[in-house]
Amino acid sequence: MLIVNIGQVYTGWMERPTSPADSIRIEDGMIAAVGQGLTGPGPVIDAGGCAVMPGLIDNHVHPAFGDWTPRQSQLGWIESGVHGGVTSMVSAGEVHVPGRPRDAVGVRALSIAAQRCFENFRPLGAKVLAGAPVPERGMGRDDYLEMSRAGVRWLGEIGLGTVRDEDEVIRHAGWAREMGLNSMIHCGGPSIAGSNLMGAAVVCAADADIVAHINGGPTCLPAEQLIKVIEGTSRAIEIVHNGNMNAARYVVLQLIERGLLDRLVVGTDSPAGSGVQPLGMLRMVVFLCGLMETGRAIAAATGNVAKWRGLQGGMVEAGLAADLVFIDAPMGGGGTTAEQAMAWGNLPGIGMVIIDGQIRVSGRSRNTPPAIRAPQIIETGGAE
Repeated sequence: MLIVNIGQVYTGWMERPTSPADSIRIEDGMIAAVGQGLTGPGPVIDAGGCAVMPGLIDNHVHPAFGDWTPRQSQLGWIESGVHGGVTSMVSAGEVHVPGRPRDAVGVRALSIAAQRCFENFRPLGAKVLAGAPVPERGMGRDDYLEMSRAGVRWLGEIGLGTVRDEDEVIRHAGWAREMGLNSMIHCGGPSIAGSNLMGAAVVCAADADIVAHINGGPTCLPAEQLIKVIEGTSRAIEIVHNGNMNAARYVVLQLIERGLLDRLVVGTDSPAGSGVQPLGMLRMVVFLCGLMETGRAIAAATGNVAKWRGLQGGMVEAGLAADLVFIDAPMGGGGTTAEQAMAWGNLPGIGMVIIDGQIRVSGRSRNTPPAIRAPQIIETGGAE
């Protein structure tokens, strides 16, 4: 597949967020080349001047099983997310599974089962990186070793279960890191039943890979504690859609002032009590466009997440997965490009979504407004 006539390429890199490229070649589901005037075998996608960005990576979801959420008894939320430009989702714990086990054997079993199920099940091609055990008292080093050996890669939010005190939090986070699990810690007030208030002191002590929803999930810590978290850790700082947006703005401005945008990652924290938001990630990017240039806003929701989660993707770069989203200015909103529309605060229109080199959404996304321009598929044997 060859993509030509691209108006703007957003790379997903925070350091160099845009590229002068106007074409992308895809081979075997991977990006083979990014450049100007590329040629190659068809089919050809004429972007028609649309911008292309990496597929959004939702850093914070709570899947159950299948494309269903028991919190709202809603079907199809993952597939709907693809229509919102999300191509990958990372589990922060399967906490909403009805009757979620709290004993060590049950926690291990649930995490391994979730990892296996979503490895085999990809709604509309979405990559759901599931199987994130929530630490519970009674678990030990051997439990983390067994899960790691079984293929579990993530640790759910520390603090959503019974593990909450500083000494035990440090222990569990240490075991997870020793076994190669990417970890995150709840930051803020209690959310679901049985979860805990996790303040700055315990969040910093954990030294988890991700500080989950620093702007609240949904209850945010006071401003002075947010500063302590930012200054007391060196890892990723996450803002989410289902949180305190005043606090999100405050945190982002603090990161900008300190030159720490490489630590900013974005998630939705859905499905949860706040519901399902198929456009949640896209809305977060538009929110960030009011605080920084568009390419950097996109990078916070793509390349930064991939970096902090250890994923091979999230960027428009040769050798990485061909997960791409075509965006343009919506009709009637002013502006002639996606960048102009997003800078004004409007959602762009999505005209196509590609995951692993396969077109998953073609034509107007069912969730976004219609775009001024849309990519067209040209069936041809060559692109010369």
